Amino acid sequence: MKHFFTLAAAVAALLTAPAMAQTAPPPAISVTGEAMVQVAPDQAQIDGGVANDAKTAREASDANNAAMGKVLLALKAAGIDENDFQTSRLSLQPQYAPNRSGPSPIVGYRAANRVTIRVREVSKVANMIDVLVGAGANDIGGINFMVSQASKLLDEARERAISDARRKAQIYAKAAGVTLGEPISISEEGSPTPVFRGKVAGGMAASAAPIAQGEETLSVTVNVSWAIKPKE
Repeated sequence: MKHFFTLAAAVAALLTAPAMAQTAPPPAISVTGEAMVQVAPDQAQIDGGVANDAKTAREASDANNAAMGKVLLALKAAGIDENDFQTSRLSLQPQYAPNRSGPSPIVGYRAANRVTIRVREVSKVANMIDVLVGAGANDIGGINFMVSQASKLLDEARERAISDARRKAQIYAKAAGVTLGEPISISEEGSPTPVFRGKVAGGMAASAAPIAQGEETLSVTVNVSWAIKPKE
């Protein structure tokens, strides 16, 4: 009986050996290709709004609604399409008096309304801030610069990243004395994200606020494995 199990195990090993050999990965060179595209942003988003304080919630809310109404009318008068601005935050919160000995009493309320505006021409960002401030906006947030054709530029970067990967693989293949074959696998590392290199200058609440749009860097990283074979 013992010899029977030994023979059966040997037969099983012989039958599975070819299958295991077939699953072995082929000889390959794996490299990382990188490419970057630097481009000046052509659009921007501005976040701004109004905040009003009053003794009662109704007074704060009414004052805030009236103030935001003026801001929205000013945006329309400036030629901003209604599809290019929308409410991003609306809040009504009680305000408490400082009190270290016990619960702080409510002394009033603050109503706030913020709107996000898409500016389709970067050159008009400073003027748009002036419009907001002139209409009564007293809470100007940050500015986000964007590239409208980012997808097209990233596709160009992907092609350059593959070329970079091929260049590196050919160097390794030459050094190793082998011939580079076809790519076995290609994968993109993470999600390509624009890296903003510019900045917003100070004085956002002042007239003719200085704006530095800078540039954005669109980067792509790919991992490629290339088949290799001996030189003929």
